[in-house]
Amino acid sequence: MIMSASLLGTAVVLCAVGGMLMLTRPLTRILLGAVIAGNGINLLVLSATGAAGAAPLLYGVPHRRITDPLPQAIALTAIVITLATTAFLLAMAYRSHQLTGTDEVHDDLEDRRVFLRAEVMGQRAELREEYRAEPARTRQDRARYRQEHRRLRARLRADRALQARGRDAGGDLWHDVLGADPEDYVNDRNDDRGAAG
Repeated sequence: MIMSASLLGTAVVLCAVGGMLMLTRPLTRILLGAVIAGNGINLLVLSATGAAGAAPLLYGVPHRRITDPLPQAIALTAIVITLATTAFLLAMAYRSHQLTGTDEVHDDLEDRRVFLRAEVMGQRAELREEYRAEPARTRQDRARYRQEHRRLRARLRADRALQARGRDAGGDLWHDVLGADPEDYVNDRNDDRGAAG
């Protein structure tokens, strides 16, 4: 099986560009990256079959000259999956833009909270070990230890307060999870978001 170097190079470049775009935060770039990487993979699969052969349904053709239909079926399946992924990412980008005004994917608050708590607990453990390792603790050492301990506790409390302020739940589970439609904002007199929501 002979593979064209130009097709292989094009497929590798498309997959690399698609992969780089999928590692960014905006959903439109992720969408473009998925489409470009899908095209690169399809090109790689189709170019791996080698040169074109005879049609497989004709009688009297030697088996060595028949084109293998499996890569074409795989590429066709990949095209359908890429289409479904594109539709899903378009819907996500549209809904994100409708709710937040941007399609950028933000950090998950719970993940940040777990990471911060683990980091603060690690710093507390280091501080405790350092304090216990000192043989003769002076009053200044105790004051420094308490001050550092208070600073770490204040950091956790500030993060909890920030998350409590960040929650914007209206009490309607359907709207909190999926988001209300703009027509609902216009009809709701109590909502201060108005028609711009």
